[in-house]
Amino acid sequence: MFLSAVWTLILTAPIHCRASIDETLMQCYISTHLMKKQTHPDHAWPEGEHIFSRCSFLGELFSFRKLWAFTGPGFLMSIAYLDPGNIESDLQSGARAGFKLLWVLLGATIIGLLLQRLAARLGVVTGMHLAEVCNRHYPTVPRIILWLMVELAIIGSDMQEVIGSAIALNLLSVGRIPLWAGVLITIIDTFVFLFLDKYGLRKLEAFFGFLITIMALSFGYEYVRVAPNQGEVLKGMFVPYCSGCGPTQLEQAVGVVGAVIMPHNIYLHSALVKSRDINRENKKEVKEANKYYFIESSIALFVSFLINVFVVAVFAEAFYGRTNMEVCNETGSAHSELFPANNETLEVDIYKGGVVLGCFFGPAALYIWAIGILAAGQSSTMTGTYSGQFVMEGFLNLRWSRFARVLLTRSIAIFPTLLVAVFQDVQHLTGMNDFLNVLQSMQLPFALIPILTFTSLTSLMNDFANGLVWKIGGGLVILVVCAINMYFVVVYVTALNSIVLYVFSALLSIAYLSFVSYLVWRCLIALGVSRLDFRGSVQYPPAVLMDEQPEFDS
Repeated sequence: MFLSAVWTLILTAPIHCRASIDETLMQCYISTHLMKKQTHPDHAWPEGEHIFSRCSFLGELFSFRKLWAFTGPGFLMSIAYLDPGNIESDLQSGARAGFKLLWVLLGATIIGLLLQRLAARLGVVTGMHLAEVCNRHYPTVPRIILWLMVELAIIGSDMQEVIGSAIALNLLSVGRIPLWAGVLITIIDTFVFLFLDKYGLRKLEAFFGFLITIMALSFGYEYVRVAPNQGEVLKGMFVPYCSGCGPTQLEQAVGVVGAVIMPHNIYLHSALVKSRDINRENKKEVKEANKYYFIESSIALFVSFLINVFVVAVFAEAFYGRTNMEVCNETGSAHSELFPANNETLEVDIYKGGVVLGCFFGPAALYIWAIGILAAGQSSTMTGTYSGQFVMEGFLNLRWSRFARVLLTRSIAIFPTLLVAVFQDVQHLTGMNDFLNVLQSMQLPFALIPILTFTSLTSLMNDFANGLVWKIGGGLVILVVCAINMYFVVVYVTALNSIVLYVFSALLSIAYLSFVSYLVWRCLIALGVSRLDFRGSVQYPPAVLMDEQPEFDS
């Protein structure tokens, strides 16, 4: 309850919270004098100018009150790092590789933070979010293709939220709510969030903060209950090495990166920062906003990283190297049919994860796990709705109500999920998460390349354009992501065993690589390689500061 109260205090602070400089300095002036008088009763009232200048300097460095005013978008953004797809990736990482891939999780989170910094800077400096900038700078056909790719990522993310929520409801009800019914129930929760949204973005941010608190407490309980080896946790986090790892662990490492960095989250964050009132003609105020948004994002992603570490460590300590025979068959669990009586290595997912926790640590561990998964699924629902709305408005100049938008996205996401829930078993349903993580990874270039392109344009970002280090670093990240995607393509295509699917996959791969190459070409021109613009056809118009803000309610 204390954490919830703190969340509410921070996240419901007024949006336009700007302390009067004179008032703040006067408070600092008086408090400094009083502290001196307490320790030195004979101390005379000091020269005001000296204290005033000192307090002014400290006030310019950092202000908790201003940080509170900018708090919200970063935590909303961080929810994408805690969706059911991430939880699935975390537990599989722990069960398959132990603590050895924690450094991959740390690295992916840091890369994600740097990318979110670029997204926030774009929104703060230009007054436009990424989809709006894409609409202004890309030709019609590439713009439509880019929009479709981002929509595909949003729908894939929504499917993961539906799967996670349905499984959590099934576990909490001890199977009384079948999976297909849980899928249908997720239609209702979207309308609950839309109802909350009518009370303003700040109230919604506070509610999501409450859900993050539930996840922290739920998975934190599992961490304390299992009590993993702290030395191994730290070693896995800071020693970038994976002894004895094979193709399974390599594939899992690739999956961790794909699960952590979400393409639609880049578009979302660049739009959420527009909810704060910033004078973009004042360079100092823009710089200050960038600073506080980065601090807030760092705190938010640190919290999400800890929660992900909780999940990885729990399954690494309790289930790494275990066999099916060692799990529920020895505990007399009602779910023992999920685990064949053999000595094969245990395979877990978000459903089996709760079951095996219940087998080893009692029913409380199962129910608390399910509550955490439900919070993860629910908290991710509205971020997908916001992302979809911003993307549609930005790319197409088509303004839909959030009701219509959530109805469209959830309907598309529910249809295939419901079919699997009705006609297949829970293993097929949870197995969809692996495919959806691959899908998210495949869509990453369609967010990373545009954000690097536009934040590197001096004509758009002015003095806030990327420097050489950011350009090189961003280019390397894109190169690594594309290499990861090609690895996924090779792994999945070679497992198809069908000539028709081979041909179809080859055609899709050619189309995919062609479009990525086009985006990279334009990105390189923006980075300064002007000789690639053979005909001078690539033109980037100068920045136009947008005074209009999206319809956020405070």
